[in-house]
Amino acid sequence: MAAKKDKKGKGSRKERASVEVIDKNERFDFSFTQNRELSWLRFDARVLDEAYDASTPLFERLNFAAIFQSNLDEFFMIRVGGLSDLATLKHQPKDNKSNLTPAEQIDLVFSTLPPLVKRQNDIVAYIEGELERRDVVRMRADDLVGDDRTFVERYFQAYVSPVISPLVIDPRHPFPNLRNGALYLVCSLESPDEENLMGLVEVPQSMNRVVAMPQADGYRYILLEDVILACLNSCFGSYVPGDRAVVRVTRNADIDPDGEGVEEDEDYRQHMKKILKKRLRLQPVALQVQGSLKPSTLKSIRKALGLSARSVLSYATPLDLSYIYSIESHLPERYRTELLFQPFKPQPSPMFDMDRPIREQIIEGDKLLFYPYESMSPLLDLMHQAAFDDSCISMKITLYRVAKQSRLCESLIDAAENGKEVTVLMELRARFDEQNNIEWAERLEEAGCTVIYGSEGFKCHSKICQITYREGMALTRITLLGTGNFNEKTAKLYSDFMLMTAHPGIGEDANAFFRNLSLGNLSGDYRYLGVAPAGLKPLMMNGLNREIDRARAGMPARVFFKMNSLTDREVIDKIAEASQAGVDVQMIIRGISCLLPNVAGKTENVHIRSIVGRFLEHARVYAFGVDSDIVYLSSADMMTRNTEHRVEIAYPVLDATCRNMVQDYMRAQLSDNVKARELSAEGTWQEVERAEGEAPFDSQAYLLKRAYVRAGAETGTAVAESAPVAKSVPAAAPAAKPEPEAMPDLEVAPVPEEPRPATAVHATLIEPEDEQAEPSAAPDAEAAKRRRTSSKAQRKASKALARRQPGRVRAGLSLIGLGLKTLLAGTPEERANRRP
Repeated sequence: MAAKKDKKGKGSRKERASVEVIDKNERFDFSFTQNRELSWLRFDARVLDEAYDASTPLFERLNFAAIFQSNLDEFFMIRVGGLSDLATLKHQPKDNKSNLTPAEQIDLVFSTLPPLVKRQNDIVAYIEGELERRDVVRMRADDLVGDDRTFVERYFQAYVSPVISPLVIDPRHPFPNLRNGALYLVCSLESPDEENLMGLVEVPQSMNRVVAMPQADGYRYILLEDVILACLNSCFGSYVPGDRAVVRVTRNADIDPDGEGVEEDEDYRQHMKKILKKRLRLQPVALQVQGSLKPSTLKSIRKALGLSARSVLSYATPLDLSYIYSIESHLPERYRTELLFQPFKPQPSPMFDMDRPIREQIIEGDKLLFYPYESMSPLLDLMHQAAFDDSCISMKITLYRVAKQSRLCESLIDAAENGKEVTVLMELRARFDEQNNIEWAERLEEAGCTVIYGSEGFKCHSKICQITYREGMALTRITLLGTGNFNEKTAKLYSDFMLMTAHPGIGEDANAFFRNLSLGNLSGDYRYLGVAPAGLKPLMMNGLNREIDRARAGMPARVFFKMNSLTDREVIDKIAEASQAGVDVQMIIRGISCLLPNVAGKTENVHIRSIVGRFLEHARVYAFGVDSDIVYLSSADMMTRNTEHRVEIAYPVLDATCRNMVQDYMRAQLSDNVKARELSAEGTWQEVERAEGEAPFDSQAYLLKRAYVRAGAETGTAVAESAPVAKSVPAAAPAAKPEPEAMPDLEVAPVPEEPRPATAVHATLIEPEDEQAEPSAAPDAEAAKRRRTSSKAQRKASKALARRQPGRVRAGLSLIGLGLKTLLAGTPEERANRRP
């Protein structure tokens, strides 16, 4: 209906705006996309599947249940919290993948949750029962009798009672603030003089939550909330507790730090501290209840929090499973092999000789570290050596999530104290790591480092470090680029790549990147790097366009994407276009995928898998061509927040040895038929079907074994065999599992002729140099042994470590330095003649 026009033409403008909105919605095809929140919940259900996997050691299954719960807590705080804010708008925006409003998405979430919560309750109860058979027992308040009750009551009086502050709540006074994520004991109170009273006790976070019970053999423990629950009758004086439960409130934590109004003269660290305090008391989005409360008591709590009945989730198991990490060290020794993954140690990279300076080896050729299978030590040693190297003049780095005890940060402090120019871009807005980053920023600044922060509205999520050396008049730059954080802790848990290169072009780009960041310029031009928010998405679009052109020309075309999440609508539509053109699209997506594969006429050439296993799959790989002749690694997922609203980097893998390592990793992931799941056209994850006679293949177990073999460690095979490879093996009695001796080969089409390159938009695809020979991907143990025992001369002659020819800039500076030296000191012959 046409809007009525007024004299100023406002009606016509409103009409045009309305038409634009309708056109925008109509241009999206929802037949091959799904809602982001639903996809995320399906991913978390996939994590919970690992808790049900009988081939996984029993206690590790409990770990997966805890991860599921932690993921769900974060989902409520961030996603449901953000949607709840949007749902209050009069005109709610619609999701461009499902055409749902925020209110409709919240309805979808809460209708999906109850079966998931029930599955978690069921599996945790089952695993705890199995642990009891192995002498690991969690005592409940109702279990306490005799000496056990006496011990708990004495512990309560001696340690707990002096700390807690029980509250009596009546209808005449405001309901107290329940802090986000904290545990509380709630009960109704009976009194002859008053009605509708409630009692409230916060479980003190300053105390250990796990209390060890006396036990001659095995390990028995009770949680602190159960200690209070057992002694609740002594907490409220003359009031008598009635029905009781443990409750936990989850609040909206989706705060935009840049939208909170930073004063011009305010220290940004102080601003972030205020944001963290505010997070504790934002709007509640869910209430978790463990125990039995009368409907009237529960209704009173729910109304005081402003929550609907659907926002209440009932549990029969502990509300916060994070305590399990503290009991792992107490597991009985006789059961540890059965209950836990066999311990592993990240292995030395065969690309490095740790007896030589790391800098020299990187100058000889690019190096690629592969966490957690390979150790982070070469990178840490490089940073430490640079901090005490007189020729090192500067170190620049971006830090997003840092370990609480960080050897890397200590090296930055050493470098600053040794007079080197150290610049650190510390991202204080790394969600849930803000406090740790604030503390490190203060320490680094006190040591003399120049600490800067991300641009307003754009988190710096890139992982880059540059070390600059001066020798005479020549400068040498070592550039480190990662798919994951510079974090010693996560490098042992997350699957990530770290490229270490002295490539002059990448070095110049990295130097320009840091200069642009310091100036607040987010649209710099780069030759080798794809930098968001301006240049990363066009780089990916150009790669897809190249393969689309090849497919339309009747040539083989293929792309491989490995990421954590896919939500960017432009990228999704371009992938669908590639599928319709005949491009073979292979993707490994660990988490959210708003793109649905195998939809007839739309995405039938798209194949999506997810791998959830012992290690967190975190690496991002973007490869183009049937032989993956162009390979980029990146810190970015294909999410709109990464491609348009963050500072991210995609970087090419130009060295043939490093590129072959990535391709080997890709083949292993695509061959997994144990921990991999395939995404269906309906958006559900299905087990990968094995062909008749096909052996089970666990990609993480293979990569772990290969790391030991390449390092020449004798325990490699045993460690790999301990990884789960068959779902049918019972947890209580693991059977022998077949381990493939070699990774299955994938068919690779021949290299096609190069078509006319696609037009670049702020980005250029960088192809590897042709003169580099393709080396072996995984040297066998004998070759590794020969390499370790070879002489220094043999190492210098190795093609894999061939010295890179100096770039034009470096060569020119060297010639200038030589000319100045000759001008001031004379030629070598003249200097020799002047010697006595």
